[in-house]
Amino acid sequence: MRKLGFIGLGIMGKPMAAHLIKAGHEVFLTTLSQVPAELTAAGGVACASAQEVTQRADIIFLMLPDTPDVAKVLFGDQGVAAGLTAGKTVVDMSSISPMDTKVFAQKINALGCDYLDAPVSGGEVGAKAASLTIMVGGPQAAFDLVKPLFELMGKNITLVGGNGDGQTCKVANQIIVALNIAAVGEALLFASKAGADPAKVRQALMGGFAASRILEVHGERMIKRTFDPGFRIKLHQKDLGLAMQGARELGLALPQTAGAAQLMQVCAANGMAELDHSALVKALELMGNHEVASGI
Repeated sequence: MRKLGFIGLGIMGKPMAAHLIKAGHEVFLTTLSQVPAELTAAGGVACASAQEVTQRADIIFLMLPDTPDVAKVLFGDQGVAAGLTAGKTVVDMSSISPMDTKVFAQKINALGCDYLDAPVSGGEVGAKAASLTIMVGGPQAAFDLVKPLFELMGKNITLVGGNGDGQTCKVANQIIVALNIAAVGEALLFASKAGADPAKVRQALMGGFAASRILEVHGERMIKRTFDPGFRIKLHQKDLGLAMQGARELGLALPQTAGAAQLMQVCAANGMAELDHSALVKALELMGNHEVASGI
């Protein structure tokens, strides 16, 4: 059994850390607020800082909201870097900037340690079910070391390439997810406005070429009006911001991504940033002066 650290115990991090503890590993924990009591009751060890976690663990996982949060935890006062000694491995499972990730990796490597960027897809449901898709960037040897631990948290685990490539893959994932949510929202709004039963339209579409995981899960959310997160609009906004930033740096046009980002901004501007990203449909409903469904 390994000595592991886990920093960031929110909607995603809490169940991910729980899987590591359940597998019998000694897991040292810290988070912005209080370490959840159920994790310490299960055997996790609460620590006062990221530095303490790092000093006590050999492999340190991070699951944080955004790039500045990762930078602060890694290199700030009582951060990860302050507790590192040569030979340890840092694994950032947050979804952050690919370019900044490359810089973070270089700084950690300079301390004699390996660095993996390993963002995930699957949301809270996937985190609880240990069925996350994990997209990894970094050296093969570090990936091989950590893969058995990834397998405790996810099912589809791929070493995409070098540091930063895992984050690039996650940005691509978020583009696809956002555009699919927008497409499902438009389709169900069209059907509902035309007088068809959106629930039956969805049921019919699930048997054809339009079937998708987004239509299955988020289409149902749109019809039943269940927008509790899940994955918050504000976090998907952040990811699409990374996509647009990358597009500018690469000289690319991503017009559909830009449109989805604007729909999410409409939601945020109307006080819906904390809702699940399936609530993107509400921006379409505002513009169309019609709801997909009134709830059942």
